[in-house]
Amino acid sequence: MITGETGLELIKEFEGLRLTAYLCPAQVWTIGYGHTAGVRQGDVIIEAQADAFLRHDLAASELAVGRRVTALLNQNQFDALVSFTFNLGAGNLSRSSLLQKLNAGDYAGAAEEFLRWNRAGGKPLAGLSRRRAAERALFLTEVL
Repeated sequence: MITGETGLELIKEFEGLRLTAYLCPAQVWTIGYGHTAGVRQGDVIIEAQADAFLRHDLAASELAVGRRVTALLNQNQFDALVSFTFNLGAGNLSRSSLLQKLNAGDYAGAAEEFLRWNRAGGKPLAGLSRRRAAERALFLTEVL
């Protein structure tokens, strides 16, 4: 599977577009829509490069979800998990009770686990709380 438009828009909304490098709350140099690989202070890009970085970076998250999730997923569930993984990394997905519950077939329990991942640097962040709530809502949305 690849990330659908709904998932892509959710990720773009929460990552925000920044064309100049900045330090994220976790103190990592970031640019575009949450791109961190090789970013240095002072870097500047154009929107087309931000979109290319996002598509490239999403591929790793899509692969991680595809490899680790054994439960059947609809597009919205997949998109929510890709957003989660894009933001937190494949290692956190792998170690999460969200993944354990999902792979055990407990979809409702897995959905509730999104909300636990709202901290950066040990502190709850309002933006992460909103993002996790949006991912949970998308995960629970049926595909028509």
